[in-house]
Amino acid sequence: MLPVAALFDASPDAEAVMDMAAAPGSKTTQIAAMMNNHGVILANEFSSSRVKVLHANISRCGVSNTALTHFDARVFGPALPEMFDAILLDAPCSGEGVIRKDADAMKNWSLESTAEIAATQRDLLDSAFHALKPGGTLVYSTCTLNEIENQQVIAWLLERYPGAVDILPLNTLFAGAAQAATAEGYLHVFPHLFDSEGFFVARLRKRMSVEPMPEPTYKVGKLPFLPVSRKLENEIIQAAKAVSLQWDERLTLWQRDKEIWLFPAAIVPMLGKVRFSRIGLRLAETFAKGYRWQHEAVIALAQPDAAQRFELSAAEAEEWYRGRDVYPESTPVPDEMIVTFQQQPLGLAKK
Repeated sequence: MLPVAALFDASPDAEAVMDMAAAPGSKTTQIAAMMNNHGVILANEFSSSRVKVLHANISRCGVSNTALTHFDARVFGPALPEMFDAILLDAPCSGEGVIRKDADAMKNWSLESTAEIAATQRDLLDSAFHALKPGGTLVYSTCTLNEIENQQVIAWLLERYPGAVDILPLNTLFAGAAQAATAEGYLHVFPHLFDSEGFFVARLRKRMSVEPMPEPTYKVGKLPFLPVSRKLENEIIQAAKAVSLQWDERLTLWQRDKEIWLFPAAIVPMLGKVRFSRIGLRLAETFAKGYRWQHEAVIALAQPDAAQRFELSAAEAEEWYRGRDVYPESTPVPDEMIVTFQQQPLGLAKK
């Protein structure tokens, strides 16, 4: 959890944040919590199999301000230049730091593969630096221990853009951080320091613009969504209120066929510049008798009052999570309600 803590320690009011290598989603959900679901997070994952896990964790945690992409992250410097207040690059690495929990982590280690990984890390860091606004914060982290993938990668960026990068020291990030602080101001966490896994974190600030990267040559294609009309917007808002779903102007309504979606308003400047796998929340599907509200929207948006809320016991909540019908001791009053456990919404239910 150190990279996100380092990022928001320097940029607590960031409104546009990128998590460049996001799966399985613990960093993205931590970022969303730090942002109170405001602004926008572009969460990218190169591995197609891991995108599904990323989306599942975002949905499970009620995150509404995220847009997912599935790219080699080298694309963002050219495609989204100077668009982000803060960027987290938790870079793919050789994984030396996780050997305590995974004895097989070093099976394929070699100096040659380490050099190849470092070359990729330099490309990703360069892309991140171009996507960052002047004055923005960039955190680079790995779960490896060697200097080739850590200090030397940062040294390469400093040499490439002299005078454009400041190092923001991390020796006071948490109590005892000075034990892991390097002379440059990075955190190089060796396992013996905190009886932990190994880790590296560097925090940088972009002082000024640098020469832009060549513009991308790919075509994004037409966005398959349209903003809803004002009349339909009012209708949806009133229907949603009836089941205790509420949102503010930070989320905007869009439509694709019979699907109604809520996009973070801050994503609009990025539309048409990269292709998104998923944006925001699927709110509802339209059908003849109204709207079929989606589970992920209930988790993210439900604000039930006493009349609309039905609190489950621990045993009833367990039945709910097993996908079974629940037979509560007390009969619910409304025909449609938000079921909760310990005051947290679990979903929408019918009597």
